[in-house]
Amino acid sequence: MKPAQIAELFRRLAERTPDPKTELDYVNDYTLLVAVVLSAQSTDAGVNLATRELFKHVTTPQAMVELGEERLREAIKTIGLFNTKAKNVIALSRQLVEQHGGEVPRDRDSLMALPGVGRKTANVVMNTAFGEETFAVDTHIFRVANRTGLAPGKDVLAVELKLEKVVPPPYRRDAHHLLILHGRYVCKARLPECWRCVIVDLCRYQPKTLPPGSGLAKRHVKSGSGRPPPAAKAA
Repeated sequence: MKPAQIAELFRRLAERTPDPKTELDYVNDYTLLVAVVLSAQSTDAGVNLATRELFKHVTTPQAMVELGEERLREAIKTIGLFNTKAKNVIALSRQLVEQHGGEVPRDRDSLMALPGVGRKTANVVMNTAFGEETFAVDTHIFRVANRTGLAPGKDVLAVELKLEKVVPPPYRRDAHHLLILHGRYVCKARLPECWRCVIVDLCRYQPKTLPPGSGLAKRHVKSGSGRPPPAAKAA
């Protein structure tokens, strides 16, 4: 995809969703970090359901340590991999207290040194909590980047590094959320909804899909005005 096309792609996505945000519920930087750790291989809706009561009472690393692993497991038992996640959350909370004065660090290396925090999680926290221009590549962004030709790559790191190079300055801070929203609500994994896509004419994905009931499952579509996703927030 050429630079002018990339700029137009983000212009349209930003026009459709002018204030994209994470769909994870949180009350401060620490609870954001916890929510992102819990969201691995889980839906944002599922995480929000589990943390709704938890975050009413536990909003600091010290409070989480005092809660303890057993009670945390009970609070998040509806989330996949809850045993491992509870262990990591208690460990990272203790590390925040002991090494960072209870504060969430702003840099990637320090974040990735925390138990259960990988590069994607660190990038999400840096972007959402601190406004850094990072690109956390999840399955949605990986799919959109490759389908459209925006930033093709064989793995998530390759896509992230390509996005670093090609996303123009006006959209670098929001690009992560804009692409997630597009992948989650329009450019879906099994059947992308090309008929309502605002970037359909820029996208290299073929064949394009037609609306349900059109008589053909897939076919080329020249353009599409699209409609905004059901929420102006992203993971």
